[in-house]
Amino acid sequence: MPRKIVPLTDTKVKSYKAAEKPRTLFDGDGLFLYLPAKKYTKDGTPLPDSKLWRFKYTFEGRPRVMSFGAYPGVSLAKAREKHKEARTLLADDIDPQAEKKRRRAAVAQEREKLENTFGKVAMQWYAIARTEWTHGHARTVLSRLQRDILPPLGDKQISEVTTRDILEALRQVEARKAFETAHRIKTIIGQVFTFALISDIPEVNSNPAAGLSKVLKQPRKKSMAAILDPDVLGRLLRDIDGYAGSHIVRCALKLSPMLFVRPGELRRAKWKDIDLDGQVWQLPVEDMKLTLKEKANRKGQVHTVPLASQAVEVLRDLYPYTSRSAYVFPGRAASRVMSENTVNQALRTIGWDSDTVTAHGFRATARTMLHETLGFSPDAIEAQLGHRVPDRLGTAYNRTQHIEERTRMMQAWADYLDGLKGG
Repeated sequence: MPRKIVPLTDTKVKSYKAAEKPRTLFDGDGLFLYLPAKKYTKDGTPLPDSKLWRFKYTFEGRPRVMSFGAYPGVSLAKAREKHKEARTLLADDIDPQAEKKRRRAAVAQEREKLENTFGKVAMQWYAIARTEWTHGHARTVLSRLQRDILPPLGDKQISEVTTRDILEALRQVEARKAFETAHRIKTIIGQVFTFALISDIPEVNSNPAAGLSKVLKQPRKKSMAAILDPDVLGRLLRDIDGYAGSHIVRCALKLSPMLFVRPGELRRAKWKDIDLDGQVWQLPVEDMKLTLKEKANRKGQVHTVPLASQAVEVLRDLYPYTSRSAYVFPGRAASRVMSENTVNQALRTIGWDSDTVTAHGFRATARTMLHETLGFSPDAIEAQLGHRVPDRLGTAYNRTQHIEERTRMMQAWADYLDGLKGG
């Protein structure tokens, strides 16, 4: 005859202590309280007792043990409640332990789903993608996310964002006539979904941004304003000589058409990279407009900018004013560079609007006139512009090519500008 089990009481459960060997207190129908053997620290101090609720049962002929948690976190009443629920499942031929695992997995999946808002996934993508970008591009993408993408889409579950949701967000951008920006934002959203697909985000099975370019308004392509008329360019050069503002800005204005480097490269020019006696500026690739990956691949290389005698004269004249700074064109603080809008604003000050000329447009001016008017080779011109120039096999790129021609070209260009300026 089986031994009769007396149900546990709160007092008994609370007062029961661990011993040197494991102990068990039964409550009936397979529910019991398990006390592991007494444990001690290295110095012999007793550790707190553990009291663990267990349920022993048989399912499909196999004995099993299920955990209900630890006392006092799980009280006697709560353990009995869990025990009753488990026995109900057994009565329906369901393994309570397997059902417990299934429910936990479902809760975890639902929690994961709730955490996967478009905004959170987008910022995960951004954190990884930005490591391959320049600081300026990363700042631009973040601005577009914060201004135009996250407000309408950020709080939605990424798996529930539809093509219609994205199109509505893009139409808001188009409403302010920012058609090119709408296309760029569409690209960002598409990249976020590609990241979600690769990352196996639950229930993301496609890219709802795909194909939306066809229904967006096409932006009117607009190149940087550039002067291609020699007479107009001559007038501009004379106006630059008459600029009544800062001497540092006047020098930057004079060098912009003469060197036709990118405006940011000119602003960040450092005295240590310029050899006035050797008439050359060795521009480090780290200071050029390249992706972080390309800068890493070409670390230590330089882009050679031959300096015509006129450019050297401008720099020698500028040296006493800015040589205390590392930068040729420092900002208000010597440790920082001139503002990116300074040269363009100076052009506006002397009466030239943005539809006629921009600092970046001097590159297009030089590219066109050097080839069509002065007859220099496109390869030499592209190399001097800092563009990729393929070798005869079309595979490698060598920015030191055509250096002799480029040196002659830069002096001829400065002489040509002087001729235009003189009328």
